[in-house]
Parts: sequence; structure tokens; C-alpha cells
Amino acid sequence: MLRRTFVAALAAAAVLAGTIPAAAQERFITVASTTSTADSGLFGAILPHFTRKTGIAVRVVARGTGQAIDMARRGDADVLFVHHKPSEEAFVAEGFGVERRPVMYNDFVIVGPAADPAGAGGQPDVARALARIAAAKADFISRGDDSGTNKAELALWKTAGIDPKTAPGGWYKAIGQGMGAALNTAAATGGYTLSDRGTWISFRNRRDLRILVEGDQRLFNQYGVIPVNPAKFPHVKAQDSRAFVDWLVSAEGQQAIADYRIEGEALFFPNANEPGA
Repeated sequence: MLRRTFVAALAAAAVLAGTIPAAAQERFITVASTTSTADSGLFGAILPHFTRKTGIAVRVVARGTGQAIDMARRGDADVLFVHHKPSEEAFVAEGFGVERRPVMYNDFVIVGPAADPAGAGGQPDVARALARIAAAKADFISRGDDSGTNKAELALWKTAGIDPKTAPGGWYKAIGQGMGAALNTAAATGGYTLSDRGTWISFRNRRDLRILVEGDQRLFNQYGVIPVNPAKFPHVKAQDSRAFVDWLVSAEGQQAIADYRIEGEALFFPNANEPGA
């Protein structure tokens, strides 16, 4: 008994000291991703398929897209999986990523109180809807966290010719938090917000909130995945990262994404092989 305890202690010390080969320890990669992929339940549904196939565990750090990109820029992740194509392309162009691959899409929606005091709903023009919210000085809850959703929201305000950050009246409220918190705040205050559809479908505390604006092509929401560049960060797990990316865009990975539904409703639509995605 004493000998077994001593051997076990030596083995534990060897792992801590790094003298046991990495293959004998847990095999995993770190993925910097968005809150929408985690909060929607997508990762919980699809990652076990990948791990069973490859033996590679995936540790997801869910942040807003801006924070996820910053994490990958520091070399603190092996893979970046976000949803703001201009930022993704810049990440690769600057040498931080190897190659951007499209994975899936859904869309953004504007949600707000069923009574719709601003009269934003009932028509598909998102810029007109935002203009009505601003004119009514109705509470608009912004994530304000440099996420992909926040970047998309600010771009939409620009198409409406409005800078909400400088607008008077205090109706524009940037909370600096994730999508779930923004939806909770909108539900509690009777305000409006922009949400990705995946998080909205999985969100349960809707209270009086309803989808008011959807279908405008400017609400399209594309996701991409990028292995972090081992030439810049030699410590990243390049081979396992490539295996993960290849699986996501494979027929098996794409089917796993398509199969993820809540009450029969799809949250994401795979499009890895769609030109221009």
C-alpha cells in the first residue's frame, strides 16, 4: 500500500514537472469563441462528437468576438471561432491566423416589447426600425462589449445615419456584457436589443419580448474558424487545431451543426463549402 502511494505521488509530480510525455496527459485544444456559440448550446451538442472521433478534448473560452480575437492575438488559444468577417480577415492578414474557413450562419433579429411603443416592427427595413427607436427615445440595450453582435449593431446604426452613443436622452444603454445579459435587461426594462437568433431561440427569460424585425439581408450573420499561426506562436497545438477545423467543415461536422435544434428549430445553418462565405 505504501509503495503504491509512493509511486502515485511520483507520477503526479512527474506530470506537474512536465516529464511525462504530453500524449500520456489529457489531449486538448483551447478555442477562443463567442458567447453565442456557447450560450446557444451548440458546443455542448457538437463537441462530444469530435472528441469521440479524435480523442481531442476542446476547451472553449467564450467571450465577445473582440475579446476572443485579443486572446488569440496573444497566443492564448489554438483556434479562433467568431463571427465578424472583417476582423477575421484582418487577423489572418496580420499573420496571427493560418487560414479563415467559413463554418455556418444564422441571422440577427431586433427584439422588443410586444406593444412596440416605438413602432419598430412590422416591416423588414432594419435601418428604418432603428430610426424609429431613436426617434421615440425608447430604451435600446446594447451589449457594448466589442462582440461580433455589438460590431454588427453599430454598423446597422451607421446605415440608419444615427450615432447612438452621442444621442441625447439616455435611451441608448451600453451594458458591457454578453448576449444573455442584454436580453435579460431588455426583458426586465421593456427595451429593445439586437440578438443573434441562436441565443434568442435558446433564451428562456423572454417575458414580453418578441421578434419585431427580421429578414433584412443586412442582418445576415456568418461564422468563421481560424487556426492560430504556429509560426508566430510555436506553442500552439497546430496538428490538433487543424484536425478540429477540418472536422468542423467536413460533412460530419456540418451535419452535426445542422442536427442541433431546439424544439425542432434550427439555430445555425452549415455553409462551409458555399462560395464567398
